[in-house]
Amino acid sequence: MIRTASKDDIGIIAELAVKMWDDSSVEKLADEFAELISKDTACIFLKYENDMPVGFAQCQLRSDYVEGTETSLVGYLEGIFILEGYRKRGYAKELLHACEAWAKDMSCTEFASDCELDNTDSLGFHMAMGFTEANRIICFTKKL
Repeated sequence: MIRTASKDDIGIIAELAVKMWDDSSVEKLADEFAELISKDTACIFLKYENDMPVGFAQCQLRSDYVEGTETSLVGYLEGIFILEGYRKRGYAKELLHACEAWAKDMSCTEFASDCELDNTDSLGFHMAMGFTEANRIICFTKKL
């Protein structure tokens, strides 16, 4: 079962998300998700198996330029995660389809995503789901 997350699910989402974004904390992620859920430009879906949350997907609308797209309102997969013991069952694909359907309902005609250059699992997932690679970049920063 997949359902749209609500404010009551913020703790569940944060506990799952910290397994993917391990440089953050549950508290910080919970605050971010609480803000996102209150907006109509973002949506979070939860995947359940036998009443247990086993994954989530976060998508948003982007009105700024998105690499490789031609429109100015683009659905964007910000993050997708399935607990390790539940992978390879098509759950991420189901979550992605929920995000794409939401983006279509929000009048988007394009959907995009990204991953780190060295994240071969994510790259493989995106390619298997029909995404086309638009570009590769390395970002730089320095203190002034």
